[in-house]
Amino acid sequence: MIYFWIYVAFINLLALILTVRDKNAAKRDYWRIKERTLIFVAILGGSIAMMVTMKLIRHKTRHVKFMVGIPFIIVLQAAVVGLLVWKGILLFQW
Repeated sequence: MIYFWIYVAFINLLALILTVRDKNAAKRDYWRIKERTLIFVAILGGSIAMMVTMKLIRHKTRHVKFMVGIPFIIVLQAAVVGLLVWKGILLFQW
């Protein structure tokens, strides 16, 4: 179970870093992170950190792809985790 939490922490930190990096690049007209890369990191598990970061730094908040897509990914991920817990495949031991 510890590997699960390490992965979750890593992918969320990566999502935060990429979102902030893209915001800074947008302000300075530098090389940008591709939107599909940001979406892919969200799908891999960084959706919550990406959504919070986007709201905090006001980045990609006018893009429907992100403002609808990221919450949709969060709901899907929550459903998958709920299903895995319900089936007994994923057990959270505190």
